[in-house]
Amino acid sequence: MSITRRSTLGASLALAGLCAPALTTPALAQGSFPTRPIRLIVPFPPAGTTDIAARILAERLQARLGQAVTVENRPGAGGNIGSDVVAKAEPDGYTLLMQTVSSGAINYGLYGARMPYRPEELAAVGLMLRVPNAIFVTNALPVRTLGELVAYAKANPGKLNIGSSGAGTSLHMTGELLKLEAGIDMTHVPFRGAGPMLAENIAGRVEVGVDNLPSVIGHIRDGRLRALAVTTATRSPALPDVPTTAEAGFPGVEATAWFGVQAPARTPPAVIERLGTAIDLIVKEPEAAARIADLGGMPPALTPDGGTSPATFEAFTRAEIAKWGAIVRRSGATAD
Repeated sequence: MSITRRSTLGASLALAGLCAPALTTPALAQGSFPTRPIRLIVPFPPAGTTDIAARILAERLQARLGQAVTVENRPGAGGNIGSDVVAKAEPDGYTLLMQTVSSGAINYGLYGARMPYRPEELAAVGLMLRVPNAIFVTNALPVRTLGELVAYAKANPGKLNIGSSGAGTSLHMTGELLKLEAGIDMTHVPFRGAGPMLAENIAGRVEVGVDNLPSVIGHIRDGRLRALAVTTATRSPALPDVPTTAEAGFPGVEATAWFGVQAPARTPPAVIERLGTAIDLIVKEPEAAARIADLGGMPPALTPDGGTSPATFEAFTRAEIAKWGAIVRRSGATAD
């Protein structure tokens, strides 16, 4: 993102409250940001982890910024539709994106030239949380460990269905990693979000599933679904009895989903910093941290004090794009 001396000076003067109308950016010319409601676009349907995280964040942002923050679900194409809405929006800080590992990293490798936006069209604001993915099965399936699932799949090649919240999501790719590492064949069934997938899992029509822990943890705790493993390097304190994939014998199946905020590129640096500071303070709030931890989430931990910043989130997303691009190539996965 190119920042000229003139635009930087204008933003600085505006933040200082100095009168320099010829130099101030459009977002700051009307006074201190924000002066009107903010839209937080969720590129997935309601009830999934992205939506849950966005609603927690919107509530706390509204309290800190003094303006309404409304959550708007714009699902489709593995998160690309909602993300593209933000990439093409006015760069004034009033349209934000609840970005995910899927539409913020995996999709660049998965869709290639068909991607409607590029990384440079979105500006990093802050990472909110990271979460494990959980691998689980319907209660009717006679397996209780990941090893037993692999053995069952090998004995019944191609007969098991494995669900995800959409092609190209981290959930889809986690399933592909499991199939690669275990040498098994299961049929991927993509859904338009976690809610429809979980309904089919609970009904037993899709025997295996992968989901972000926050949106499936209630079903696991209530016994409607059986968790076999979490995909992080260490166990989740929210489900301490569920082993990691490494403990289950598949260390190559490691994946952490993440959720953070991006804005349109060319959003004034002062606005980015204002929003980034607010998010950093929110993730450190004891109440917000407790809500995130109860859902199985982990703090961003991008800065030495365990928080986040626009610069650290930008570096993080660039590394994730490279990492998942390599995994996509290795798996041969497609968005179709």
